[in-house]
Amino acid sequence: MQQAPHSVAGHARAIDLKLRLALRVAALAAICFLAVAAYALVDSDRATRDRAGRIAAIVAKDISLQQAQAQWYSLSPSLTPDLQRVAAPLMEPGLCIAYRDKAGDFRQGICSGALADEIAAPESFAALYRAFFHPGEPISMPLLVEGRTQGVAIATVDPATQIGQSWREASRLLSIMAFALAGLCLAVYAALARALRPTHVIHAGLRQLAANNLSTRLPSFDLAELSAISDVFNTLAQKLEATLAERNNLTRKLIAVQDEERRHLARELHDEFGQSLTAIAAQAAAAAHTAERECPPLVEECRGISRTTAGMMETLRGALVRLRPPDIEELGLTLSLESLVASWNGVEKGRTRFEIAIIGRVDDLPPSVCASLYRIAQEAITNAAKHAQARHVQLRLEAGHADIVLSVEDDGEATGGGLPAKPGMGLLGMQERVVSLGGTLRFERRAAGGARLVATIPDMGSEP
Repeated sequence: MQQAPHSVAGHARAIDLKLRLALRVAALAAICFLAVAAYALVDSDRATRDRAGRIAAIVAKDISLQQAQAQWYSLSPSLTPDLQRVAAPLMEPGLCIAYRDKAGDFRQGICSGALADEIAAPESFAALYRAFFHPGEPISMPLLVEGRTQGVAIATVDPATQIGQSWREASRLLSIMAFALAGLCLAVYAALARALRPTHVIHAGLRQLAANNLSTRLPSFDLAELSAISDVFNTLAQKLEATLAERNNLTRKLIAVQDEERRHLARELHDEFGQSLTAIAAQAAAAAHTAERECPPLVEECRGISRTTAGMMETLRGALVRLRPPDIEELGLTLSLESLVASWNGVEKGRTRFEIAIIGRVDDLPPSVCASLYRIAQEAITNAAKHAQARHVQLRLEAGHADIVLSVEDDGEATGGGLPAKPGMGLLGMQERVVSLGGTLRFERRAAGGARLVATIPDMGSEP
């Protein structure tokens, strides 16, 4: 039985699986890209140091050659070395070359300035670069003449120029990586959306299964994992369908046995208990007639027995009506329900007003369906009359093209809005009858007062 909730707890919105996986791939790719960028910076620093070392080695060899020539040609030592001769092909922006003699005194140096359009690196990048590398560190090469050290040649790259070149290369690389990362995210999201498209079919199938549409089946999918889910889903739906069919069949048999037992009990009560009450009433009437002549004080007691017997017979007639409904096959469901409502109006005598509305050709329904609908309506009206303390009860039966809807609504007292239906109100029996017909039963209580019971069963057409 479905009971309408009075409040629905909010759930946090879950993250889309495609977006989550795409973000994780993007994070992993970003880490890889940053590692590539860091490696590029390390390689750039190493290349700069190697280049400075090669330049220092060339300068040292050239100066050594100049000093050897000066000895050969007996030139003045003050004329060597001449760095201008070697600087022309070697100089580049931010490079400085120098020569120190064997005493460590500075003899000569040449520096090249930075380019005018050189882009300065941000201060944060420059500080980070200085923390990990040592830009501007001089590279020295010994100057050897006839196997003896005559000084050192020094090559130095300007720190600002080196940091600027690294920034230019890193920013260009990071820009390319950013576009690549965006493209990768879009590609991964699109691929996942295509791969997970069958999950919409699975979700729709689960919703159908939750709505008791056990004939739902899922198709086979290309992905092995989703295909395995489809196989398990179809097997489960098939087993549930078979189990529900067996359960409904068993419930129908139990209800038939219950109805037969009720009819047997009604016959026993009518034949045995009813005849006994009739005999008691006759004997009480005879005793009262005799007492009028022979013992007048006993007349009132005999009449009391007659009144008690009449009350018991009235109670017995009500029980017989509940145990043995009218012959629905002969009267039809419409007249049977109208008679039921009329009898309750007669019993309540205006304290509670019962009304009925029937829409559609309900008398063409199978006898088993008609009997179940009558029993459900009988139990629901009895509950409303006994428990709801209502002033108005509305019975409505509508036979549509697809479903048959029976509802009983009352304007009883407020219940606080959150009380569940009590098991003793006959709801279990109504639920069993509705489920055996493949339908659903819903019970709703309102905080302001009143309740509504709705039974919905599929239209199975007329029995041949």
